[in-house]
Amino acid sequence: MAQVLNRRSSQVPTRDAASQSPPAEALIQLRQVSKTYPNGSSALTGISLDVKGGDFLFITGHSGSGKSTLLKLLYGAELPSEGEVWVDRQNPAQLRGNQLAFLRRRIGIVFQDYKLIPRRTVAENVSVALWAQGYSRPEIQRRLQPALKMVGLAHKADCFPEELSGGEQQRVSIARAIVGTPPILLADEPTGNLDPDNSWQVVKILKKLNQIGITVLVTTHDENLIRLANHPVVQIRNGRLYEGN
Repeated sequence: MAQVLNRRSSQVPTRDAASQSPPAEALIQLRQVSKTYPNGSSALTGISLDVKGGDFLFITGHSGSGKSTLLKLLYGAELPSEGEVWVDRQNPAQLRGNQLAFLRRRIGIVFQDYKLIPRRTVAENVSVALWAQGYSRPEIQRRLQPALKMVGLAHKADCFPEELSGGEQQRVSIARAIVGTPPILLADEPTGNLDPDNSWQVVKILKKLNQIGITVLVTTHDENLIRLANHPVVQIRNGRLYEGN
């Protein structure tokens, strides 16, 4: 189970990240992490969190509370101002070029606004990352069908995004995130644009992925969905992390 550590402790000076390493059982670890933007706005303050492989964790908080910033720290889109971030025993702040790209291949990302390519079919949208990584056509085909089947869209492979409902488009984005079989899936407000029925369909898919061993972190402000899903929850309030909601 994910564990919040020292959530009320004061900030400590950043240590030499190269001299530190996370416990073997922690797939994701944040240690006294703070993020302050150049304009002086503080997004996160002194956050510590352990996530073990196979966990399913909801991260909740109001809009602008820092939920998305936390996820961006995990895949290196943002760097911490203080503290240490470890993902799969690597510190994204220390990685450059191919090293960071390799880590990101081990992290599937689902966004609220789907980010599908309009003039590409469902199959092409799902497989585009594999093409970019140099996978062969047979290997892409081998991976594509199970990913589409997992989200219930094998019959929509030749459709374009505009021919799909919002819920179906989000399921395509999930298939795209998992087609490379990453051990970690980050979903940033994946149900934010969906009605309750489609939201629950998306969460059921995320739960199914978790059951086959994928570690899942989901940001959301939908408290009803959190209650239905029945997984551990942490909340970001005033830039700090607290257990429960």
